Amino acid sequence: MRLETLAIHAGNIITDSHQPAVQPITTSTTFVHHEGSVIYSRANNPNRMALENVLAKLEHGEDAAAFSSGNAAALAVFQALEPGSHIIAPDDMYHGIHRQLVEILKGIVEVSFVDLADLEMVRASVKPNTKLLWIETPSNPLLKITDIRALVAIAKEIGAKVACDNTFATSVFQNPILLGADIVMHSTTKYLGGHSDILGGALICKKADDFWQRIKMIQHVGGAVPSPFDTYLLVRSIKTLAYRMKGHAEHAGIIAEFLYSHPNVEEVCYPGLKSHKNHHVAASQMSGFGGMLSFMVKGSAAEADRVISKLKYFTNATSLGGVESLVERRAAVEGPDSKTPSNLIRMSVGLEHLDDLLEDLSQALQE
Repeated sequence: MRLETLAIHAGNIITDSHQPAVQPITTSTTFVHHEGSVIYSRANNPNRMALENVLAKLEHGEDAAAFSSGNAAALAVFQALEPGSHIIAPDDMYHGIHRQLVEILKGIVEVSFVDLADLEMVRASVKPNTKLLWIETPSNPLLKITDIRALVAIAKEIGAKVACDNTFATSVFQNPILLGADIVMHSTTKYLGGHSDILGGALICKKADDFWQRIKMIQHVGGAVPSPFDTYLLVRSIKTLAYRMKGHAEHAGIIAEFLYSHPNVEEVCYPGLKSHKNHHVAASQMSGFGGMLSFMVKGSAAEADRVISKLKYFTNATSLGGVESLVERRAAVEGPDSKTPSNLIRMSVGLEHLDDLLEDLSQALQE
C-alpha cells in the first residue's frame, strides 16, 4: 500500500462482532484474562494498537509507541539511556525538549548543543560516552536542516543511536528511518492531529531491539499514555494527513516567496527557498518542504508585535499543524533565555484560501 492508502486503512483494527467500517472507541480500562489479552489499558488498548500500527507503517518502522504528549515521547528516549550517557543535540530545537535536557535531566545525562549542519563540529563534540544523536529537521523555530544520512554515518562510527524529531516534515515528506535513523519522534499534537484538539506524542523504531524494549517498558510502567478517545481521533485525522500536508506545503511555499520579496521582511527561513543555506540537503531527503516557516520583520520586537496584531486570519497562538493559520513571536514564548531573534515570527500556514492569507499578510506588513 502507498502512503495515502496506508493512512486510511492501517489504523483500522476491528474487534466488534458487528464489523463496523470504522473502529469503535474502547473505553474499558480492564480486559478479561485470556491468551493475547491486553489486560489493562495502561499496558495497551485496541485504539492505541490501531494508532501504533498505522504510525509504524507510515514511517517504515518495526514498532511504535504512543504517548500522552510529544514531550513524554522525547523524555522516554532520554530515560532509556544509561545514566551518564552523552547526547549531542541541535543548537536550534523545540524549547520544551531543550528544557528537559537542561532542567529535568541535569546531572543524569551530559548534553552538547551543536550546529548539526557543521559535521566537523559534530565530530569534535563526540565523547567516549556519546550514546545518542538527537536530530530535529526542519528545526524549530529557525527551520535549520540536518543531513540525516551524514549524522547516521557518524553515529555508526561510534555506536550511538540516532533519533529524529520528524514533527515538522511528517512521514508525508520525510522518512528518517529510510535514511538510517533508529528512532523517529512525533508530536502527534501537530500535523498528525491536524485540528488543534488532541495532545499526544509517538516514537517509531527501525528495529525492536533491547533499547526499544526499554522505551516500551517506560511507556508501560511510566504510564504517560494517550486516552482511547485521543488515539481514536488521531487515527481519524491521519486518514487525511497526506492531502492536508500537500495543501500546507503548497501554501507555505507561495507565502515564503511572497515574504522573501517583501521590502519590510528582513529574512525568511523556509527550506523550500533556494536561498536557504541547506536547501540542497532538504531537497535530497524531503519530498516536500512542509507548512512551517519563520520570518524576521525589519525592525524590533515591537514591530513584529505590530504586524501580528494587524493580522486577521492568522491567530496569535502557540502550537502548529492545524487547519487554521497560526503565528507567534517565538522569543516572547520561549522567555528571557531564548536565543531566537526577537523580531522573528513563526508561522504555521493553514488551509484557508491562499488569496485571503496573502491579502492579510500584505495589509499587516504595510508601514
